[in-house]
Amino acid sequence: MRVLILGTGAKDHAIAWWFSRSNLISELFYAPGNLATSTIATNLPDVDPSDKEAVYEACLKHKIQHVFIGTEEPLLAGMIDFLQRKRINAFGAPLASLKLEGDRNFARAFTDRHNIPTPRRNLFESSQALRNFLMRHEGEHFVLKSNTIAPSRIMLDSSDANALISFAEDLFKLGPVLLEEHCAGLPITVTVFLDNNGYLALPFTSDYMYTSDNEGVPTGGMGAICPIQLKPHLVSMIKEQIIEPTIYGLKVEQLSYKGVLTFSIIMKNDNPVLVDYHVRFNDPASQAIIPLIKTDIAEIMRAIEEDRVSSIELDVSTESSVAVVIASEGYPMKPVIGKDVKIEYPFLINNLLHRYPLIFTGPIAGDDINHIKTNGGRCFTIVGRGKNIKSANEKVYHYIDAIKIDGSWYRKDIGYKFFLSENKED
Repeated sequence: MRVLILGTGAKDHAIAWWFSRSNLISELFYAPGNLATSTIATNLPDVDPSDKEAVYEACLKHKIQHVFIGTEEPLLAGMIDFLQRKRINAFGAPLASLKLEGDRNFARAFTDRHNIPTPRRNLFESSQALRNFLMRHEGEHFVLKSNTIAPSRIMLDSSDANALISFAEDLFKLGPVLLEEHCAGLPITVTVFLDNNGYLALPFTSDYMYTSDNEGVPTGGMGAICPIQLKPHLVSMIKEQIIEPTIYGLKVEQLSYKGVLTFSIIMKNDNPVLVDYHVRFNDPASQAIIPLIKTDIAEIMRAIEEDRVSSIELDVSTESSVAVVIASEGYPMKPVIGKDVKIEYPFLINNLLHRYPLIFTGPIAGDDINHIKTNGGRCFTIVGRGKNIKSANEKVYHYIDAIKIDGSWYRKDIGYKFFLSENKED
């Protein structure tokens, strides 16, 4: 099997790492790729992953049999629809299904039609309408988001009406905004592979979405732990109230596709509430999940192609993982780029040994391991694996300072609340 992966960032590096371990793949390509992926795949640096014709030409030139898309830009460009018309196997959401993520108001209407629990919300098309509403509900806690996919990671969680109004000004430039009730509780990320007949759920994770614990500025994700242990009846509730009604809804509304769907869920008073859909892998949840999965990704792809993914028996390590993101100075508001990167232990990149953590690279620039510069906000994800969350956490934080970037920062508490609860249970 010859596979091309489209995307950028640490989650796409993690996906490429998973594919590189397959016994069924004869050659692996990555567009555009970076310094780290060049050690496990053939980079195609001149191929824009969102340029349909360029990707198609690369498929012909390199005799690609399968294209895997795990990130949003190629999906938004209509890559799935285009490649399928060209009779190339491509896994990901077509344009019709992108509305689940790209139009939050549509997604909320979809959940209403299928009785899926979501936060109370209001859509606003003008700043004056938003202001009037907030003045009537002064002091209440809300989450403000754009209705579109473009700034999907940008939101404000606040009870300060003036701060919400000010934050909305930039979002209105992109279109309507969604104001939702604040839901307090444990965040859960559920990732599933889909085909026309069913789904395959991956281990559940819990993501750390803020710059500090329960406060600070929302980010694209500063860390994740996997697996998250829930009581069986809570797992059943997530499946019965959120996952399965969604799968049914996709089918009856002719939105089904072959690819990945991610559910962002809050456990509010032990009741699951769907916060967002993502028609792709999430970052950094994926970096925490993938190192624990033993099943060959190529076997999963074949099962999806043959509409039998629900029959796959997923082989998952009994270990736990902790993923911690290293971010540039100024992230998330104004990340500073162009800073020199020094990695004391280069072997950690794509490392297969469980006694060491893994490093998945985000936006970096450079052609030599000794000459790397930052090129975005979340530059690296370092992932530790161990017999429990505490052990995995210790591996991450023992090695994390081996990546040296002037002004960079990371959260120092990823996994703490979970292994503290582990100790209490013991």
